[in-house]
Amino acid sequence: MSKNILVTGGAGLIGAQVVEDLNSEGISNIIISDHLGTSEKWKNLRRNFYLDYIEKQALRERISKDHSYFDQFSHIIHLGACSSTTEKDASYLIENNYHFTKDLAHLAVHKKIPFVYASSAATYGEGEFGYDDRSPIQELKPLNMYGYSKHLFDLYAEKTGLKEYITGLKYFNVFGFGEAHKGDMRSLVLKGYEQIKTTGKLKLFKSYKSEYADGEQKRDFLYAKDASRITLYLLFHQKKGIFNVGRGQAESWNQLAEALFQAMKKPVNIEYVEMPESLRGKYQYYTCANIHKLQESGYAKGFTSLGSAISEYVTLLESSSD
Repeated sequence: MSKNILVTGGAGLIGAQVVEDLNSEGISNIIISDHLGTSEKWKNLRRNFYLDYIEKQALRERISKDHSYFDQFSHIIHLGACSSTTEKDASYLIENNYHFTKDLAHLAVHKKIPFVYASSAATYGEGEFGYDDRSPIQELKPLNMYGYSKHLFDLYAEKTGLKEYITGLKYFNVFGFGEAHKGDMRSLVLKGYEQIKTTGKLKLFKSYKSEYADGEQKRDFLYAKDASRITLYLLFHQKKGIFNVGRGQAESWNQLAEALFQAMKKPVNIEYVEMPESLRGKYQYYTCANIHKLQESGYAKGFTSLGSAISEYVTLLESSSD
C-alpha cells in the first residue's frame, strides 16, 4: 500500500485545486488538514476525494506529541496559513505562519519526507529590491505583518540551511474557483464578478502615485490551476529552494476589469474610488515575478492567459450552485 500525502490548507483556494489535480492523476490517499471554523470553506472539500481530514490544532498536537503519525506520509504540501494581509494580531501570525511551518518542516526533513510550503510575493514589499527569487532575501522589507510572517520563515530556512532540503513557493496574485470563503481577501475577479452582477459596474482604487494612472497599478495575476500545477511539479521533481510562483507578466487592474466585463458579456463600466487610509502605506503598485529560476527547473507547462483564466472562472461561477 502506497503512503499518503498530507495537504495542509487543503480546503483553501490553492489547496483544494492541488487535491483536485492529485485526484485527476488517480491519487486519493490524501490527508487534508485545515481550520474550517464557521466559514463556508468546507464546501471546497466536497469537490474532491481524500482519505481523511484532521483539524489544524489536532495536527499541531501530533507534531508536538506523536511523530510516528507522520510515518504514513510520502509527501507534505504545507499551504495552511492565515493569508489575510490586514490581520493585526502579530502574535497569531507568528504562531500560525512561522512556528507551525518551522515545526512541520523540521519534522519532514528529519523523516526525509519531501516538503513544500507556501511563502508569498508579499515578502517583497514595495519591490524596491525587485522580485527575483535568486537575489539575497535579507534586504526585503514586507509592508504588512502577514508578509513578514512569511518572510520570517524564508529567512530562517536560509540561515539554518533548511532551504537546501525543502521547497518554498512565493505565490503571486492567485485567483480562481474556491475562494468564496475568503471574505475581504477574495480576489478582485470574484469581488468584481459579484459587483458587476449586482450593479453593472466595478469599483477600482484610485492611484496615489503620479506615475500610475487610476487602475493602472499592476499585478502578476496567476490562475489557481497554474499555481497548483507548478506546486506539484516542484514537489514531485524534488526541486529545492525558494521559487517565485507567478506568470512573469504584470497586467493592470484595468486589463483585469476589461477581461471580466468581456467574460460576463457586459459593457465596461469602471468607477475609481478612494483607497482606505489604512491601506495607502501598505499598497503594492507593481508586482511581477522573475520566473527564470522556475523555467530553469524544467517547468515547461506554460500559463493560462489572464483573459482565458477569467473566462473559465466566470463559467465555473455561473454553473455553480454555491
